[in-house]
Amino acid sequence: MASFRRLLPLCSSLNRTRFSSSGVLLGFGANVRGYKQTVSKFEERIKRAEAETSEANDDIDRIRTEFHAAKRSFLEIPEALKAMPKMNPEGIYVNRGIRLDLIQVYGFDYDFTLVHYSANLQSLIYDLAKEHMVNEFRYPEVCLSFKYDPSFPIRGLYFDRQHGCLLKLDFFGSIELEGCFYGRRQLSEKEIVETYGKRHIGHDQARRLVGLMDFFCFSEACLIADIVQYFVDAKLEFDACYVYEDVNRAIQHVHRSGLMHRGILSDPHRYLVKNGQLLHFLRTLKEKGKKIFLLTNSPYYFVDGGMQFLLEDSTDNKHSWRELFDVVIAKANKPDFYTSEHPFRCYDTEKDTLTFTKVDKFLKNKIYYHGSLKSFLQITKWNGPEVMYFGDHLFSDLRGPSKAGWRTAAIIHELENEIRIQNEDSYRFEQAKFHILQELLGRLHATVPSSKRSEAYNLLMSELNEERQKARCMMKRMFNTSFGATFLTDKGQESAFAYHIHQYADVYTSRPENFLFYSPEMWLHAPYDIKIMPHHVKIPSSLFKNQ
Repeated sequence: MASFRRLLPLCSSLNRTRFSSSGVLLGFGANVRGYKQTVSKFEERIKRAEAETSEANDDIDRIRTEFHAAKRSFLEIPEALKAMPKMNPEGIYVNRGIRLDLIQVYGFDYDFTLVHYSANLQSLIYDLAKEHMVNEFRYPEVCLSFKYDPSFPIRGLYFDRQHGCLLKLDFFGSIELEGCFYGRRQLSEKEIVETYGKRHIGHDQARRLVGLMDFFCFSEACLIADIVQYFVDAKLEFDACYVYEDVNRAIQHVHRSGLMHRGILSDPHRYLVKNGQLLHFLRTLKEKGKKIFLLTNSPYYFVDGGMQFLLEDSTDNKHSWRELFDVVIAKANKPDFYTSEHPFRCYDTEKDTLTFTKVDKFLKNKIYYHGSLKSFLQITKWNGPEVMYFGDHLFSDLRGPSKAGWRTAAIIHELENEIRIQNEDSYRFEQAKFHILQELLGRLHATVPSSKRSEAYNLLMSELNEERQKARCMMKRMFNTSFGATFLTDKGQESAFAYHIHQYADVYTSRPENFLFYSPEMWLHAPYDIKIMPHHVKIPSSLFKNQ
C-alpha cells in the first residue's frame, strides 16, 4: 500500500502527459525530473529544520553552560568589583554644564534646602493632617489611631485619582512591576494590566495622576494609602478623587495655618538638624563677592526662628543671619511667583504688618512678602545664566526658574543614602548578577525562534527568570521594601523622578554646602559617557568572567 501511494504522483503525471502524432511520449522526462526536484526540496527542508533544531539546542546548551558558570561565580564577590571607584555621596552631579565663575547670584529656598529636618517631621505632619480630617472633614475617629510608617513611601510617587493607586513610574512612564499599591496592598502584574490595560501610562491616563514630589509627599502618600486601606477593609464605597482632595487639603492646612511651623519652633531640637557648614558656605559666597537671596513660601517668623536656632552656636547676635542675604523674600507663593504680576510688600517685623509704600528697590535687612519673578528681575537686574537657584521641589522651586533662564540646582537629601547603598559591594554584586541574567535572557530570546522553543528552552527560561527576580528583590529591599530606590526602578532603569530631575535641574546634590568642596571658579561638566543620571554606576558583567 505504501508503495502504491508513492506511485500516485507519478501516475497522475502520466495521465497529464501528451503524445505526438507519431505516438511519441512527450513531457514524461520533464515530469519525472519535477517529481525528483520536489522530493529533493522536501528532503532539504527536513534536513534544514533538523539542523535548525540542533542549532537551537546547541544555543540552549551554550547559554545553560554560561548560566551555570555565572552561578558559580556568584558565590563570591569578584575583586575587580570591590576595586571599582565609589561615587561621592556629597558630590555635585551635572546634567548640563555650568561655569561657576559666571554665577554671580545664588538664590535659595528655605525648607529642605537651606535647612534639613529630622524624620520626626513627617510624623508631625501626618498626625496634624489626620486630626484635621477627623475634626473638620468628619472622617471616622478610628483614623486617629493611624501611625506614620517611614518604611512605606518614597519621593516621586504618583497617585491615580480615578483608581486610587499609588504608582512608581519609570523614566518612560511605565508602571514599575512591583510599584503599584492599592491602599497598602501591592497589586500583581495581572491586576495592573486589568486596571490600566497595559503597564505604560498613556496621555489620557496621565491627566488623572498627581505627582508627590516635595517634602510633604512622604506623610501625604502614607496617609492616602492608609485612608484607602481603611475604606477597603471596612467595605465602604468611596471615590479615590475625594480621598486625595481631602488629604491634600489637610496637608495644605497644616502648612498654611502655621500648625506645622508652631510645632517645629516649639521643639526645634526634635525637628531641626543643625549644620555647622551652612554658615561657612554662605560666608564663603559673600567673601567671593557673590549676591545671595532667600526666596521661600514660609512666613518670616518661621524662617527667623529656624535660622536663629541653626546658627545660634556660630553667630554673634540673633539677627546676624539676615546680614548674609542681599534680599529676603517670604510667603512668595511659588510656583505662582514665577508667572504672576503680584507686587512686593515690605514686611514690618516689629509690628507684624505689611507696609503700604511701593517697593522699587530691595534694602539690606528688610523682609519682603509676595511679589513676582517679573518684578524681581526689574528691581535687581539679575538676569539669565548669572543666577543659580537652589530648591528641593522640582515643580514649585525649579521649573519656573529653569524656564526663565536661571541655572538650577536640585537639593535631594535622599541622594546621600542612595549613593552609599549603591557604593556597597553587596548592592553592586546583585546589580552585576541582574545584568548578567538579563543578558542571558536576551540572548535566549534572540537565538531561539518561537517555533523551536522546546521543553529545555522553557526550563532554562524559568530558571533565569527566577534568579533574576531574586537579584531584583535583593536590590529593592536595600532601599525601601515597598517601592525600592527613589532614582531607580527595580530593573536598574531611571525612575520618573529621575526624569524630572534631568529635565529641570542643571545640577543636583544632597546639600547646598557640598559646593564648598568645589572651587567657585570651576567648570562643572556633564559626563560624556553617562546616558541619563550621572551618579549611577553601571556594573559591567565582564567582571564575572574568567573568575
